[in-house]
This record gives sequence, structure tokens and C-alpha cells, in this order.
Amino acid sequence: MFKAVADALRTVGGAIATVVTLPFRLLARLFGGASHAGRRV
Repeated sequence: MFKAVADALRTVGGAIATVVTLPFRLLARLFGGASHAGRRV
């Protein structure tokens, strides 16, 4: 039973981590792309 609860918490934690980090990843990619584009010009 504890294993099932631990698996559920791990799944929920992973989903929350993904949702929380996704905007930061998008911002990093956006600014990273912008900085690379700025260097090319």
C-alpha cells in the first residue's frame, strides 16, 4: 500500500515539477534564441 502511495506522490510531484519548470524553459529558450540572433546580426 505504501508503495502505491509513494508512486502516486512521485507521479504528482513529477507533473507539478513539469508544469512549474515549463514556463522557465520557454523563457530560457526565448532569451537564448534572442541572444543568439542578436550575435548573428
